[in-house]
Amino acid sequence: GPSPEAMRLAGNKVSALTAAEKAGLPVLHRSVPDSTVAEAIEAAEPIGFPLFVKATAGGGGRGIRRVMSREDLEAALESATREAESAFGNPEVFIEEAFLDPRHIEVQLLADGTGKVVHLYERDCSIQRRHQKVIELAPAPNLDPELRDRICADAVTFGESIGYKNAGTVEFLLEPQTNRYAFIEMNPRIQVEHTVTEVVTGLDLVRAQILIASGHALHSPEVGMPYQTEVPRNGYAIQCRITTEDPENNFSPDYGKILTYRSAGGFGVRLDGGMGFAGAVITPFYDSMLVKVTSFGQTYEMALQRTD
Repeated sequence: GPSPEAMRLAGNKVSALTAAEKAGLPVLHRSVPDSTVAEAIEAAEPIGFPLFVKATAGGGGRGIRRVMSREDLEAALESATREAESAFGNPEVFIEEAFLDPRHIEVQLLADGTGKVVHLYERDCSIQRRHQKVIELAPAPNLDPELRDRICADAVTFGESIGYKNAGTVEFLLEPQTNRYAFIEMNPRIQVEHTVTEVVTGLDLVRAQILIASGHALHSPEVGMPYQTEVPRNGYAIQCRITTEDPENNFSPDYGKILTYRSAGGFGVRLDGGMGFAGAVITPFYDSMLVKVTSFGQTYEMALQRTD
């Protein structure tokens, strides 16, 4: 996988933002991580509201709070700090500008550590609940081609600037009204949603990252990764995360025995299954996601029909 240095840099949101800014990528206005609530409140004033409180080591929708007014900021800081300490062993948080109703666009990268970095286009992960992605689309619908090219080029620039190696995802927020976009973080790993990229490009990302980690170059015969201008993209893909949740308890993660289970299947449907079967016993100790269903079609409408 990535080098320890890249993992440390990208695994900390503040250091990743600093590196992105240095590489010339657009970023959101933010504060430095503050040691006291009073300092954080003072830093929020020039940023303005709404804003986000984020854990520097956050992920998976944890350690993040949206704050609409100054009156709610202190409670949000304390809550996010407690969750960050519990989830990541690091209580540090910072404050960041919030886009209103943004799109969340992420770009899949592959790099071999020699300076060669390619992007495999973008995914749209704007459909989220509690700041966690639930549906992924590839390619991002209704995204201006020139804007797509700029976002993907910025993702490659970031990967090159930190000497990245292996599979990773660079994430951006896009303000639809202005087409302003900004880097928010990099995930230095393969992601849950990589399947939609594999389906539309026909490229095996897991195989590629294993071979790169074994020392093979990105464009070697063993890896077989196309050069940037030759990366294919065909059709449309949708991934749905199937989770076990309790609708009578604010859709919080649920556990118990699955009595009946039926999933989509057939041509154009990929199932990355885990605990999605009748008789499976779901425990409270892990994430509530059971199965990833990825559907493919010549149009989005066809891919959507196949998710049933």
